[in-house]
Amino acid sequence: MTSFAPDSIVLNRKLPLWYQVSQSLRASILGRSPQEPLRLPTEERLAGHYGVSVLTMRQALKELEDEGLITRHRRRGTFIEPSAQRGAPVRLLGSVDTIVAQQSGMTTELLDHGSVPVPAELAEYFPDLAEVGTYHRLRGDEKTGEPTNHARNYVRPELAARIDPQDLVRWPMTKVLRDVVGVRISRITDTVEARLADPETARLLQVPLLSPILHYTGIVHGEDGRALDVARIHYRGDRFSFTVTLDAH
Repeated sequence: MTSFAPDSIVLNRKLPLWYQVSQSLRASILGRSPQEPLRLPTEERLAGHYGVSVLTMRQALKELEDEGLITRHRRRGTFIEPSAQRGAPVRLLGSVDTIVAQQSGMTTELLDHGSVPVPAELAEYFPDLAEVGTYHRLRGDEKTGEPTNHARNYVRPELAARIDPQDLVRWPMTKVLRDVVGVRISRITDTVEARLADPETARLLQVPLLSPILHYTGIVHGEDGRALDVARIHYRGDRFSFTVTLDAH
């Protein structure tokens, strides 16, 4: 019988190890195929896989248990919840890998792409540009096909010229910019606010008009401080919550 195989990661010593391990496991759980078993390896095996202590692994598993992604049974082991993909919260802690991990377990449809004049509300981020590349995607639950969010990215044109649109069906924009285009990202600024669904969002996400949604704006900055990409994502309010953790050290 095959066993659940979590992805490997390079741990960043500036961030809590338990958190990074939990996010890697989270991405593996949400991105697993239906044929993979629901039982996780033992704490000792997982700790060895990630190169951390058993105590750190227990803390990571506790985080996933609190999210409702796994259940732990004494003497029986740790099991993935079959409904793990529904309603799992998005957690942000300042790691690019964490943001990439949030998209795992979703289907993505590229609705359109091209060039547009810089929207007035984004002019402050692109003061030197008249036009930007734009990409509009609809994401859904991999199991049910239910739409969960739709995203528009506005990217500097010299970077857009190097993006294969089909890569955005497979990966988030942040990963494409960093790992495919080769951009060095210095920081990402995130803003989340509550809004009401406009007609387009209501239609795409299959929710009633004016129903609550979460509106996310993410600004990716390059090493020179300029905005490289501005993402504006509308999340169904009944499918996502956001938790932001700040490291005080």
